[in-house]
Amino acid sequence: MAAPWFNVASFTVILLNAAVLGLETYRGVVGTAGAAFHVLEYAFLACFSVELLIRFGAHLPQSGGFFRDGWNIFDLVIILAPLVPGVRENVTVLRLLRLARIVRAFRLFPSLRVILVGIRRSLPGLASFLLIAALVLYGYAMLGWMVFGKAFPEQYGTVGQAMLTLFLLLSLDGITDTLQAGREVTAWGIPYYLSYMIAASYLLTNLLVGVVLNALQEAHQEEKVTAPAPDAGMEQRLAVLRAALEDLEQEYARSRSSVHAAPAALPPPPVPVGAGTTR
Repeated sequence: MAAPWFNVASFTVILLNAAVLGLETYRGVVGTAGAAFHVLEYAFLACFSVELLIRFGAHLPQSGGFFRDGWNIFDLVIILAPLVPGVRENVTVLRLLRLARIVRAFRLFPSLRVILVGIRRSLPGLASFLLIAALVLYGYAMLGWMVFGKAFPEQYGTVGQAMLTLFLLLSLDGITDTLQAGREVTAWGIPYYLSYMIAASYLLTNLLVGVVLNALQEAHQEEKVTAPAPDAGMEQRLAVLRAALEDLEQEYARSRSSVHAAPAALPPPPVPVGAGTTR
């Protein structure tokens, strides 16, 4: 694991790179400081290259340790891709690669890395969620086409339009006006929209939150398991200190027990010879 100051320095360079990318979207700023932006781009590339070399040097004692880390491979691709012929001539690809450098901030701090790993682990669950959501939307879209197809052809004229309308209603934005308009068409409008609100807006949303939270918890546990072990020398010194502390406690307990012990009974004084005899 890198030192905190090294992570902070790398994160600062990433933020500066992101700020320069944002400033390049303003034509006036580009016209004024376009040359300076080119110099900064080479400076950022040099900083990222030095960082990558430092990480590579740190993994030299371990055979192939550098390439076993997926983040190192990602950094290597982001830095070396602009040098590949065909890529460096494509302005759009170069901008995407420069933008991808911002993602490198996730590797610097464990909390950000846990979020990214959690998102990756939630993808299988999200696929099942999307399938369930699509079935629910399709079912309600068919009902909406049968009930409101003639009254609202722009919203429910086809099953595709109905699915798009219901998808936009997932946020419940404008649900009051929609419910009022549906009630004016038919009495089935109220149970239709109320059941849709419960099934789609509430149940599906809570299901999505549960999937993501479960994936984040698993990622947090995985981060704890893969955390580097503490220094062996430090553990040995702590063990010696614990043993010394236990010896002191035992010695202190023995000293207190000897102080508070009851004094032994004194033997009776000797009786002089001839004492007690009568003449």
